[in-house]
Amino acid sequence: MSKATKTTNEVRNAIQNRRTVKKFKKEAVPTQQIIELLDTAVWAPNHKLREPWRFLLFTGNGRKKLAEAIDAEMGEDNKFSPNIMQVPSVMLVVLEEDPRQNIWDEDFAAVSALVQNFLLAAWSEDIGTFWVTKPFLYAPKFRKSLGIEAGEKIVGMIYMGYPDVIPSAKERTPAKEKLTLFE
Repeated sequence: MSKATKTTNEVRNAIQNRRTVKKFKKEAVPTQQIIELLDTAVWAPNHKLREPWRFLLFTGNGRKKLAEAIDAEMGEDNKFSPNIMQVPSVMLVVLEEDPRQNIWDEDFAAVSALVQNFLLAAWSEDIGTFWVTKPFLYAPKFRKSLGIEAGEKIVGMIYMGYPDVIPSAKERTPAKEKLTLFE
C-alpha cells in the first residue's frame, strides 16, 4: 500500500468514524491542547488567506461568563445555562463578516471548513465535540456581553471534552442517490 493510499484511508476513516458527542466526562481538555488543535484547524482552505475567524474559549470558571451571557438574554429560567456548566469546555467560533456577498460566502465556507478540521483533529485525540447553534447566538444582549461586534457572526458553539458516551453511527444517504452526472 502506498503512503498516499494509507493516508487517504486514514482520512476517510476519521471522517466516517467521528461522532457528535453530547455526554462528556468531567475532566477538562487542557487549554494548550485546544490551542494546538486550533493551530491544525486553521489550515482550512480560505480564499486569499483572509483567515476570517476568531475564537472565544470558555473553560473552568470561565464557563460562568458564557452562562451569564445566556442568562442576560434569556433570563435565568432557561435550560441552556445549567447545561453549559456541565460541558468541560465551550468555544465560540466567530466569522468576521464582509459586506460583499461573494466574499461573505467564501469566508463562511472557510470558517465551516475550519470547524470541521477542528472536530476531526479533536476526534483523532479522543476528544468528543458537538457543533451547536442556538437562537441566542444572534441575540443583542448575549453578543454584547461577550464583545461580539456588529459585522461578526457566531458560526457556532463547540462543546468539547472526553466522551462519556459515544453514539453509534447513523446511516447516510449514498451520494449516488443525490448525484446528477453530466458525461
